[in-house]
Amino acid sequence: MSTAILTGPPAPGSSLDGDLRSLGFDVRIASGAEETGALLAAVPAGERVALVDPRFVGHLHALRLALTDPRFPAAGIPGALAAQGGARPALTRALSEVSVPSGAPADDLPGTLADALDADGVAVHRPPLGTLVATVPTDAQARHAARAAVEAVDDEAVRLRSAVKAHDGFFTTFFISPYSRHIARWCARRGLTPNQVTTASLLTALIAAGCAATGERGGYVAAGVLLLVSFVLDCTDGQLARYALKYSTMGAWLDATFDRAKEYAFYAGLALGAARDGDDVWALALGAMVLMTCRHVVDFSFNEANAESTGATAKTSLALSSRLDGVGWTVWARRMIILPIGERWAMIAVLTAVTSPRIVFWALIAGCAFGACYTTAGRVLRSLTRKAKRTDRAARALADLADSGPLAHIAGRLFGRAGLHLLPGVVAALAGTGALIAAVLGRPFGDAGTVVAAGVYAIFAGAAVARPLKGALDWLVPPLFRAAEYTTVLVLAARSDSPGALPAAFGLVAAVAYHHYDTVYRIRGGTGAPPAWLVRVTGGHEGRTLLVTVLAALLAGRGDDFTLALTALAVAVALVVLVESIRFWVSAGAPAVHDEGETA
Repeated sequence: MSTAILTGPPAPGSSLDGDLRSLGFDVRIASGAEETGALLAAVPAGERVALVDPRFVGHLHALRLALTDPRFPAAGIPGALAAQGGARPALTRALSEVSVPSGAPADDLPGTLADALDADGVAVHRPPLGTLVATVPTDAQARHAARAAVEAVDDEAVRLRSAVKAHDGFFTTFFISPYSRHIARWCARRGLTPNQVTTASLLTALIAAGCAATGERGGYVAAGVLLLVSFVLDCTDGQLARYALKYSTMGAWLDATFDRAKEYAFYAGLALGAARDGDDVWALALGAMVLMTCRHVVDFSFNEANAESTGATAKTSLALSSRLDGVGWTVWARRMIILPIGERWAMIAVLTAVTSPRIVFWALIAGCAFGACYTTAGRVLRSLTRKAKRTDRAARALADLADSGPLAHIAGRLFGRAGLHLLPGVVAALAGTGALIAAVLGRPFGDAGTVVAAGVYAIFAGAAVARPLKGALDWLVPPLFRAAEYTTVLVLAARSDSPGALPAAFGLVAAVAYHHYDTVYRIRGGTGAPPAWLVRVTGGHEGRTLLVTVLAALLAGRGDDFTLALTALAVAVALVVLVESIRFWVSAGAPAVHDEGETA
């Protein structure tokens, strides 16, 4: 149980004591600043503690937002301040150093301490309250007015409304959230957790994939319906977390990774179902996965490159011109044309039910390609006119996203003396990627020239990251590397005569993509990339690419040996990255990733 300390006796008729207890706090009452310090010292160091002005008047949900949100080390609203274990030393320090201004009530502490924490380097989260009331009245007239203001606003309605993300896609906003928020409240009242709903969403999607794999029209219809149900649950878990403030590091990780697992599993189910009908669409399934993953890497790289300099990461991905925001319909149009997850899953579900897997994949590829071109073009134009300097932190994030292995680092050092490292990062990456893809597409399967091209690619990959990625377009380096690696695997598998090579390649790209998504969420949590040993063991993007081309050259014309090699590589990569990822995210030191998920 957490502890709440009232910094003085509560006002007559106040419900503050009961409100705090309903939020799970053990309430203690101090007689002033000195006793507040003594009570604070008596609370175990790792426990959350709240300091509340006894004159506080406001909504219960306002207190809930400030005092129970687990994502922030310290949070406050007028009259109330909460600190978790990491912020407790700073709070104790502030309480010992701050003095109550002359003439002020002895219990007037939370606001002053919040300012002291900010000055001490501990950022105090101040949640937006909207119509919710949170105030500390200083006389009877102000107290009466505050209580009237509380009565005039429906606290529960605000809580339910705020469970929905402020910025979401058209389909989600108008076709899912109007009822999924009520499902979230139903879950909260029955003690269900967001992680349980997330898991239910995953299981539903896996059942949908199994239905699609039957290859029968009834299975396709059931798959489309279940995919929509899975998406409703996917929205519900986040709304439940916001409604009940039940955030967790594990929950953020599960929500992010399960989205990709559900989508890719459904692609595999469609491919298996098509194969039962005699239509091989594994190349299309893998192409859709490659395109989607590369598109996400563009999003992640651009946002990481510009987050600190623009301060508006979430505003940079939807439009070529912010002036269009003045026209209401353009906001929804621009959110829809990039095919975010809601629109994408709705399209997949409907097309699965009424058409064929081949049509589903072609529609998906066309829509995602258009959305990727639209957003990338706008970002390139803004980057070319951007004057702000890129920070060291941004350059480090881009280097981590690049996933460069030992070969790239060795190549960067060896060829630096020849001046190759003076090439802008994006130019070197583009040259290496272009040479590799041209060789893979233009030479027969197993040709030694493809291996040479992969070696050249490794050299240029080293040149690309030989110096900090601070150029205007250097955020394109990680997406170019992803495109080179994934496309190489796709083309070689498609051109091989080895039975089952494409499904094996699908598994390999899925395993590698998981590693890259995991890197993104670690960076967002502030801990940087996965450990260096993991990148070395998995070879980096250039090492894996070279290995696949060597396997193709050695195993060409040897039946299903290439398929077995891709399968073994996929299993090895998946085991290593999954074990390390699970170890990291369940550890106590894992970061609190408190974004609200990906719109795409």
